[in-house]
Amino acid sequence: MESKQGKTRAPNGASTIYFGKDGYWHGRVTVGVRDDGTPDRRHRKAKTRAEVVKRVRELEKLRDEDRVPKAGQRWTLATWLRYWLENIACPPNIAENTYAAYRVDVERHLIPGIGAHRLHRLEPEHFERLYAKMQRSGLKPATAHHVHRTIRNALNEAVRRKHLASNPVLIAKPPRVMEEEVEPYSVDEIRALLTAISEMQRNGARWIFALALGLRQGECLGIKWSDVDLDRGTIRIRRGRLRPKYKHGCDGNCGRKAGYCPQRIQTNAETGDTKSRAGKRTVGLPDPLVAILRSHKHKQDCERDAAGQLWHETGYVFAKPDGNPLNPNTDYREWKALLKDAGVRDARLHDARHTAATVLLILGVPTPTAMALMGWSSASMAARYQHQGDAIRGEVAGKIGRLLWGIAE
Repeated sequence: MESKQGKTRAPNGASTIYFGKDGYWHGRVTVGVRDDGTPDRRHRKAKTRAEVVKRVRELEKLRDEDRVPKAGQRWTLATWLRYWLENIACPPNIAENTYAAYRVDVERHLIPGIGAHRLHRLEPEHFERLYAKMQRSGLKPATAHHVHRTIRNALNEAVRRKHLASNPVLIAKPPRVMEEEVEPYSVDEIRALLTAISEMQRNGARWIFALALGLRQGECLGIKWSDVDLDRGTIRIRRGRLRPKYKHGCDGNCGRKAGYCPQRIQTNAETGDTKSRAGKRTVGLPDPLVAILRSHKHKQDCERDAAGQLWHETGYVFAKPDGNPLNPNTDYREWKALLKDAGVRDARLHDARHTAATVLLILGVPTPTAMALMGWSSASMAARYQHQGDAIRGEVAGKIGRLLWGIAE
């Protein structure tokens, strides 16, 4: 039987276990070779020999599976997340909007909540407690679930680079999100909206694009006249309007937020790529919409003449009276005003896209064709956007009645 001061080596000579003068059991494991050619030895310690043996065996297992974290910088979660945001998950590698969402998750929730933890000491329970705390503070489960997806992506990259042996987020139980059922507008409601649109003085065609073609907000606001072929009746979707981001032009002396600074400076581009490769597409225009677009172009030409030297030739189909692109926030407020004027129930702007997709379902448009029109990258998106409304349920019920009971047309 060995003395406490003695050392025990594993048969392959890679591991050593001994009792130290500090009163703890220690274990050393050779896991490989460092960049400079010297042996890469890792250390574990515990109060009992059994515990240190367990930790040594775990480290040996990681070594044998080639999953030992790299030696060197001792990342905290905060330092890794900031590196990930600034160097990996950032434009042009990802879309501007995706990056903005990641940054909110990191700076507002993850770093303040659990950022001080060492990367290699993170446990699934750390994340589960964070999600629960977020929901107790009044945030929706969907917000906590988005944070879960963000940290999962960030730590997957840490595992890939061997800064972390395994991703504890994959074990953590994410918040359960109950997807709200969207009730698309009925045909009567669409007609009420079209009536209200026909009475609008400016940019009425913008809402027809949403209801009839299901364009995303950014896609619609990003269309330029160079993308429109009125003779052939087509438009090309090539870009999306981004929400503008600003910095102070007064060094913060105005006392306002950057977006309200009188000398504000926009820090991001006006437009970005479409959400996916499938988003780049050419869409055919119904004849009535072609006529509406011709009328809209005539009105815009009149605005250009009236503005004179104040006109900005940006080329956008839907623009401000001076030619500058529309702000997505202003566009959203105009949508809400349209709903009120039309006397229809309130809904999100994105619900217009659900409505257009459901119309395709009612018309019996095949899923591959619907995917091409809507810019979906997978058929599963059809299930999310196409809803079994009263019109479809009534048609199915009628077919069952005719089949089983011989009900006449």
